[in-house]
Amino acid sequence: MEKKKVLVLTGGGDCPGLNAVIRGIVRRARKEKDWQVYGSIEAFNGVLKEPMEVIKLNKKNTAGIHVKGGTILKTTNKGNPLDYPITQKDGSIVTVDYSEQLIEKLQDFGVHAVINIGGDGSQKISQHLHEKGLNIIGVPKTIDNDLSGTDFTFGFRTAVQIATDSFDKLVTTAESHHRVMIMEVMGRDAGWIALHTAIAGGAEVCLIPEIPYDIDKVVKRINSRYTKGKGFANIVIAEGAKPFGGEAYENESGEEGYAHKRLGGVAYRLSQQLKEAGCMADIRETVLGHTQRGGTPIAFDRILGSMFGVKAFEMVLEKKYGQMVSYKNNDICSIPLSEAISTYNFIDKDAYIVKAAKGLGISFGN
Repeated sequence: MEKKKVLVLTGGGDCPGLNAVIRGIVRRARKEKDWQVYGSIEAFNGVLKEPMEVIKLNKKNTAGIHVKGGTILKTTNKGNPLDYPITQKDGSIVTVDYSEQLIEKLQDFGVHAVINIGGDGSQKISQHLHEKGLNIIGVPKTIDNDLSGTDFTFGFRTAVQIATDSFDKLVTTAESHHRVMIMEVMGRDAGWIALHTAIAGGAEVCLIPEIPYDIDKVVKRINSRYTKGKGFANIVIAEGAKPFGGEAYENESGEEGYAHKRLGGVAYRLSQQLKEAGCMADIRETVLGHTQRGGTPIAFDRILGSMFGVKAFEMVLEKKYGQMVSYKNNDICSIPLSEAISTYNFIDKDAYIVKAAKGLGISFGN
């Protein structure tokens, strides 16, 4: 008897724990004699290419991958099948809705269900494809922790650990040189990585997108750390942070098919703002960038990713299509994709974690 096929893909930015999810799906599927797992290379691109770039996933090629960063299936943020970039003969780019062709190719290949591992953008694609009749299940993935419907996404804790380790190193060099050290972390429009890192590292200032900052108040906090030119201060700033009345520091990516504006460099803008506002301290900037995405996932993310993978395949067996795996109240469950993408997971300014940070003496510049 021909086995049923489930197709797995990883889209968007890479994230520690992706391989643990893939391995979890494969290992759980092996307990069912009539199922076979396949993987699409570079998200939906693997299906849309001619010939298709799809590989069979088994015990051998997924053994031990849960400890590795990245994804064995590779990933892309330029493969939205609903708005797919096509290069014309003259070099220009047009975008085409390839969703119907995608679903047709999946049917021709004999795919019974798709498991899409990705963040907010990927799950919006999942919802659209579900509405078009595709049997699809989402798995939440992002280091930014900005996807609603789940208490945590895998990869977030590893990103925070990497950022905290880096911050600890900056504290000692700041103290040695009487400097202000600014460390920029990822997060896009949410400040989860910055806030958790600031609390873990003992920052004096934490600037996040949800709380616009007053540069004069930041300078005041820094000055309180200095006596006769001696002292130091450490600042964590999220890449999407912005001043009162200002906008986030964004750049056009310049890459065809990339939907987001590219963030990054806000640490240097803050440094300049501090100098213009009269901060006399010596200032240095560090932008962590993609180091937060790489390397070995910590144990928490390996465990969470593994549980997500097992749950995702069990949802296939239960035909819970149009839903996303979720981590709620220390348990694994599922919620409708429509609910998961309905709101962006911003930090609530009145949340206890913000109050606790203020109680620890951390300034948000407001």
